[in-house]
Amino acid sequence: MENSSKFYMVKKKALPEILLKVAEANALLNRGKARTIKEAIDAVGISRSSYYKYKDDIFPIHEKIQGKTITFVMEMEDRPGLLSSILKVVADCKANILSIHQSIPVNHIALITLSVMILPITDDVAELFDRIENADGINNLKIVS
Repeated sequence: MENSSKFYMVKKKALPEILLKVAEANALLNRGKARTIKEAIDAVGISRSSYYKYKDDIFPIHEKIQGKTITFVMEMEDRPGLLSSILKVVADCKANILSIHQSIPVNHIALITLSVMILPITDDVAELFDRIENADGINNLKIVS
């Protein structure tokens, strides 16, 4: 059996509650809002064994991808200024746009492939994706690499 780890990007709503609570406990510890593991697990309501089982297996996306390139595909309505507003979201989050490819719109829908470099100064990447995905005129967002 291979010893390397595989990673999956999963939306928060698809995760079991226990994993979210372990992530919350880790966040309390990292921000200094809990001084001990006991304080953190008591605050989120999980057992010590559950915490130790998953503590190294869940983390916010921004902690592991700084310095990486993320490529995602958006399905967006063909409206003047929409792509510009999405690029502004990326700039506002302090990520670096490396490449943009826009297909010719079909039935008023365009496919955009965007490659973005995540920098040490980049804001929370999950927030970046959330802002893009929830922007008016974005029908679909998929991270491809």
